[in-house]
Amino acid sequence: MAYKGVKGIISYDAMESIRNSYEWMGASARAIASYPAFALIPHPMFKLMSAWGRVTERSFARMVIKPDWNIPPIPGDDGQDHMVYVDKEWQRPFGDLIHFRVARRAPKPRKVLLVAPMSGHYATLMRSTVTSLLPDCEVYVTDWHNARDIPVSEGKFDIEDYTTYLVDFIRHLGPDVNVIAVCQPAPLTLAATAILAEDDPKAQPRTLTLIGGPVDPDAAATEVTDFGNRITMGELEHLMIQSVGFKYAGAGRMVYPGLAQLSSFIAMNSETHAKAFIDKIFAEARGEASEGDKHNKFYDEYLAVLDMTAEFYLSTVERVFKNLEIAKNEFTVNGRRVDIGKITDVAVMTVEGANDDISAPGQCVAALRLCSGVAETKKAQHLEPFAGHYGIFAGKSWRLNIRPLVLDFIDEHSGLQPEVGRKKRRGMGDKSADCGAVDTIGDDGKIAV
Repeated sequence: MAYKGVKGIISYDAMESIRNSYEWMGASARAIASYPAFALIPHPMFKLMSAWGRVTERSFARMVIKPDWNIPPIPGDDGQDHMVYVDKEWQRPFGDLIHFRVARRAPKPRKVLLVAPMSGHYATLMRSTVTSLLPDCEVYVTDWHNARDIPVSEGKFDIEDYTTYLVDFIRHLGPDVNVIAVCQPAPLTLAATAILAEDDPKAQPRTLTLIGGPVDPDAAATEVTDFGNRITMGELEHLMIQSVGFKYAGAGRMVYPGLAQLSSFIAMNSETHAKAFIDKIFAEARGEASEGDKHNKFYDEYLAVLDMTAEFYLSTVERVFKNLEIAKNEFTVNGRRVDIGKITDVAVMTVEGANDDISAPGQCVAALRLCSGVAETKKAQHLEPFAGHYGIFAGKSWRLNIRPLVLDFIDEHSGLQPEVGRKKRRGMGDKSADCGAVDTIGDDGKIAV
């Protein structure tokens, strides 16, 4: 994948052709090296060639496939394993509200809306987060669509539309919902809550938990904020935005391509990714790899990327990172200012990772300062030691430390009694949170494959 970032040099269709070519080369190498006659030749070249082909074909094929949720059965108090079904609670052009229905189980008193980021990966990146919450909660998730599959006739989708979607979803679920926003949507979820506080106070969520989000990007510098500050909007649009090719339903829609985003993701940890793939190829050649190993589980998800609409990507960079509209409490939706200070009845909690190099400590906790109308007794913050960006919502830090804290926070401000023993178990691990979880990302944010 040789995306150069220059609009017009490599078009959307050309990037797709390159991806398809690598997938084809992998399939061809696998087929040629697996020819039965070569088994008679005692040379490792053919095993390595076949292994390279299998890994390459699978990797490039995954880039255009949305992963399944594949939530494992949830153990019940009755000794049974309860199957989990994904129901579409509300379908919208740019994203659905989905509900994870646990079969033959009465609804849990905790209702949680997990706001997934729209930052290159599908909502399924939060599979382990959903799995860890399901034993104790009714879980709903914002499932954002791939922009390349949305016809141009459906119109635009920028951060104001995103915020309006969140307002509608929260209002639909009712005032007993507890909202957890992870990473990119944290500032927009804060704005959506402020809109409800002013327009429909009875529809406000009970609690709002913001995890590793750039509420005030200037509070702490990272590579992400540095990039946003040193590049102009004109350069960004020229370098990053392309038109969806004819292969997809969204042909002609201007997007920030998923394949371009993926090249940036990989470049941030290129040595780690290169080592992971080399190790995988040798493991395949030795016959030590398996379909469900950690490498496949991680990269099947990591390599699956979606396109973002151009207007969403550009407005996020300009308004959240450059103009700091949320941080300055100057954000507007449809020409109307959203006053975060209007939030008064919602308990607000922030969670940050001490080693987060994407949304560094200080960026998310700024939300508590903005919530000037919320009593101090309804505010909470947590800084997780040694945890990186992914560890605070998908790693051991989330399952063993942060998840119990978030559930206790929900219980405290929802009139629910904390589960007996949770506080005593904190720090020693919560086994109920480990069902089906796989440590593909370490607490320090490094990839563990």
